[in-house]
Amino acid sequence: MPPASKLVHPHEILTGLLVTLVGYASSGAIVIRGLSAVGASEAEIVSAMVGLAVALGVLAIGLSRWTRMPISIAWSTPGMALLATLGVGAGGFPAAVGAFVTTGVLVAASGLFEPLGRLVGAIPKPVANAMLAGVLLKFCVAPFAALTARPVEIGAIVLTWVVLMRFARLWAAPAAAGLALAFMAFGGEGAFAGLAFDWPRLVLVVPRFDLETTISIALPLFLVTMASQNIPGWAVIGTFGYRPPFRPLLVATGAMSAALAPIGMPVVNLAALTAALAAGDEAGPDRSRRWIVASIGGLGHMALGVVATVAVGLVMRSSPQLIEAAAGLALVGAFGGATKAALDVEEDRIPALVTFLVAASGLSWHGVGSAFWALVAGIAVHVLARAPTPSRR
Repeated sequence: MPPASKLVHPHEILTGLLVTLVGYASSGAIVIRGLSAVGASEAEIVSAMVGLAVALGVLAIGLSRWTRMPISIAWSTPGMALLATLGVGAGGFPAAVGAFVTTGVLVAASGLFEPLGRLVGAIPKPVANAMLAGVLLKFCVAPFAALTARPVEIGAIVLTWVVLMRFARLWAAPAAAGLALAFMAFGGEGAFAGLAFDWPRLVLVVPRFDLETTISIALPLFLVTMASQNIPGWAVIGTFGYRPPFRPLLVATGAMSAALAPIGMPVVNLAALTAALAAGDEAGPDRSRRWIVASIGGLGHMALGVVATVAVGLVMRSSPQLIEAAAGLALVGAFGGATKAALDVEEDRIPALVTFLVAASGLSWHGVGSAFWALVAGIAVHVLARAPTPSRR
């Protein structure tokens, strides 16, 4: 028998499984909707969810054990919301997969090459946050826009979220998603009809690379992932006294994203929300053992990969209004944080507002989506606003 101090405590197991539950229930539907929006078939989405399960588990366990720190890994929820606004491009899902490969390579390169990391850091933060806020606006409005069509179900989902945001904030988004799931199952949706457990299968998608998709998907997805996930995720861990090496984490998550993209998997990154669970006091009094909690969270994600077929089938057969209501509420916090960061500095407010409005407009030009044009417009206005005024003689 190993000494008691080496045993995994029940509290650590429960907290690790909570990390899995919060991460999956809060935004799993957003991943499925985002992949569907860029042309993935149901079989390809199942394959992508299996890839995510493997990546989240392997990286959380491997990086946590290597650093002896609680390193939680997640998919990019804002990035998946970005995908859902784009629609199917000319190259179909293979082009989107090519963009996933490019995004992973860019994330890894940010860790390997310091100049690229500095270049990303040079993008004005108010502009980057305003782009994210503009992308998320449509989702955050969806629950309230659908109230007139389905007042009872969506009203109950919103009310549950509001109440739990006050008394049990951590459970607000998962509970809203759970209630939406209950309405699908028992409210006449028929979402469970014809669903049965089946072992998930991997589907190989040959990536297609083209400039249009790189500009409209890869670059915005890379910036959103860095600005809203990797950098905040690393900062969250730091607030609990952990200082893991940032650049190797970028290399690991970026390389895994690029390697598994051909089975449909989008980019993975450092977690922000669940990082606080694994690194905080909820994970136990012994800070040197909290890496175990993050590892158990990774194991939980790997286990959920087994039920990917049922999860994807349920979401694909359900009312978009119920799914979007739960997904939109899960993104309200990210929207609020991005909006505040975008508008905090008065001298940057106009560039940020221009960026926000372009991103929210859904503008598409030459096949390139609004997220890219929002960055172009915002940076241009930012440079113009800060240009020296010519002196008059």
